[in-house]
Amino acid sequence: MSSKATQFKPALLHPRYWLTWFAFGLWRLITLLPFPLLLVLGRAIGLIFYALPSRRKTIARRNIEICFPDLSAAEQQAMLRANFISTGIAVMEVGIAWWWSKKRFNKLLQFEGQEHLEAVKDRGIMLMGIHFTTLEIGAAAISTLLEMDGMYRAHGNPVYDFLQARGRLAKGILNGVVYERRDVRGTMKALKKGRALWYGPDQDYGLQQGLFVPFFNIPAATVYATARFAEKTGAAVVPFSHIRLPGSQGYKITIHPALENFPVGDDLVDTTRINKIVEEFIMLQPDQYLWVHRRFKNRPEGEPDLYNLPTKKKSRRSAI
Repeated sequence: MSSKATQFKPALLHPRYWLTWFAFGLWRLITLLPFPLLLVLGRAIGLIFYALPSRRKTIARRNIEICFPDLSAAEQQAMLRANFISTGIAVMEVGIAWWWSKKRFNKLLQFEGQEHLEAVKDRGIMLMGIHFTTLEIGAAAISTLLEMDGMYRAHGNPVYDFLQARGRLAKGILNGVVYERRDVRGTMKALKKGRALWYGPDQDYGLQQGLFVPFFNIPAATVYATARFAEKTGAAVVPFSHIRLPGSQGYKITIHPALENFPVGDDLVDTTRINKIVEEFIMLQPDQYLWVHRRFKNRPEGEPDLYNLPTKKKSRRSAI
């Protein structure tokens, strides 16, 4: 099965993309190294970015302050540092998930709760994950158990977009169809046909298809698509988590039971339930969550911006 994103176009060989091709080639070569060494390299990358002032660092620090107000300033700073280390390691993990052989990759995985997938095998399945820094590892791990489709957001660099989609399809992250995030019709059809779909409802996509519900006791714009998809397709919602284990032990992937009595038909109730699950997952390993995302970007009317970031210059994206 294929996706438009995986289709090669001659325009991708334009000289303006040569640096991207070179970077990906180097990245792939690096991921041939032993796993413990990749962790060391990832840690170094994370510490370098932690040492530098950046917009993403400001966002992550503010998110941690908002979600963990009971921690001391020193504890919040320690979590921020650990989070950047985790994010640096994630760079190596993307390469592992895309380019390692299945035999080598499977040695890193520890599964728990596989019976919960077997229990809903005759239905469409929404595999509800969250944006841990180990996201690519988690999706690739689940794909070793069943054929899975997924959603992605198109990247501004078309070569990156192409290689991302191809990497996910070719090396196990997705062994089905890759849908662009806005392709609601395609994903609905897939679920109705009994397909499995990875879906992460834990980012701020605005209020066009969402509403404000508590997230760590702070109103956060949250999509209600999890409940709507389940209602309209009859798909089971199966939460799963993926945690990086200490040292070089690998990863623990836990599949939880399908949600019962979901949805109830009330967007506020259903979406609040989803956010509670997201919070529980985050608390498994808070430093491994993707705190660099502006989770509180949109605010209820009258509330101030929680980030106070300088205006970001618009980047010029190449059109093909």
